[in-house]
Amino acid sequence: MKLGLIGLPGAGKTTIFEALTRSQLDPAQRRESRLGTVHVPDERVDRLSALYQPRKTTYAQVAYLLPAVAEAARDKGRAEQSVWLQVRECDALLHVVRNVQALDGRAPSLTADFQAIDQELMLADLVVAEKRLERLAMEQKRGKKPDAEELALLEQCVAHLNNETPLRRFPELAHARLLRGFAFLSAKPCLVIYNNPDEDEALPADDPAADGEQRLTIRGKLEQELSRMQPDEAEAFLKAFDIQDSAMDRVIHASYALLGRISFFTVGEDEVRAWTIQSGTAAVDAAEVIHSDIKKGFIRAEVLAYDDLMAAGNYAEARKQAKVRLEGKTYEVRDGDIVHFRFNV
Repeated sequence: MKLGLIGLPGAGKTTIFEALTRSQLDPAQRRESRLGTVHVPDERVDRLSALYQPRKTTYAQVAYLLPAVAEAARDKGRAEQSVWLQVRECDALLHVVRNVQALDGRAPSLTADFQAIDQELMLADLVVAEKRLERLAMEQKRGKKPDAEELALLEQCVAHLNNETPLRRFPELAHARLLRGFAFLSAKPCLVIYNNPDEDEALPADDPAADGEQRLTIRGKLEQELSRMQPDEAEAFLKAFDIQDSAMDRVIHASYALLGRISFFTVGEDEVRAWTIQSGTAAVDAAEVIHSDIKKGFIRAEVLAYDDLMAAGNYAEARKQAKVRLEGKTYEVRDGDIVHFRFNV
């Protein structure tokens, strides 16, 4: 699961990236793309590990991409096309919007900043869609019949984009199988992050993303400082500024919700591990996340809900209480399921 940070120059993307990944970029690296991978904090994994005392504990992971921005793009005050090429491979976008006074004294301009990037996304998509339509038209002149469904979908995309409406507003287009290869930017789920001053954790009254976007606030500089502290220092800092959850924790949870992701677990003496899947994933497809051979030789899934295991105290007792059940290929794995796959290859 990978999410890309986007936003105008000066929005605070680097600050937020460092807060999320608990890293510190050397100034010489700030013109390079950076990928930070973080463990997903999950107390269920902690408790399972305490119960099984495995040789290895593996948490789920989320990757955050900070795209490189050329100096020329900074001078123009907008992200250049190379940034869009970098984030096309991401599953979702984190749109950072400045809600603090700029270094040159400029006040925040939330609506203008938010719309500037959203329009860039739509323009990039419009170029891609129109080029494909032009190609289809040329092929049709040469006698090749275009795919009617693809043609209709692309025409709908162009109409919405010309109307300055991002494709994420239209789930049937955003998730259309025939459009996946285009990786439309405005179709990607988007979490808006307001980069707030130290003393303000509230959403802005003038919230341009209130209509249809998931959003949250991060006191960027404050959280950046927090990410660089030792655990004992951080604990005192959290209390002093009344921070309940770190930026990393909040953004990770929001990222999961944004993409409809859940976690299931495999347990044992060798390893306790969290696996990330899409909500609604069938057991046979969840098996493939672990290994393709398990999907190929799938027989049954032995399933125990995390809460039932904790209530029983151990697996054997949960089995005695008939909490462990056998499920087939089509069973939809639920968040918190502990799964043992039976297979034969």
